[in-house]
Amino acid sequence: MKTTLNLQDTDGFYEQLLDAHQGLSQAQSQLLNARLILILANQVGDAKALKACVDAAREMPTVDAQ
Repeated sequence: MKTTLNLQDTDGFYEQLLDAHQGLSQAQSQLLNARLILILANQVGDAKALKACVDAAREMPTVDAQ
């Protein structure tokens, strides 16, 4: 699992992601996220790397909603 920044254009990707969610309902946005996760997981392909990513994401601290 890569833990150092590996995106070539982080701001550009973030903007694309926000744009993709523009005008979607919460349910549509969640479905888009699920589809994107599955597409990206397919690109990674390595089960051990994917497990490490899922574990790392689950261990990240949560942000309290206010």
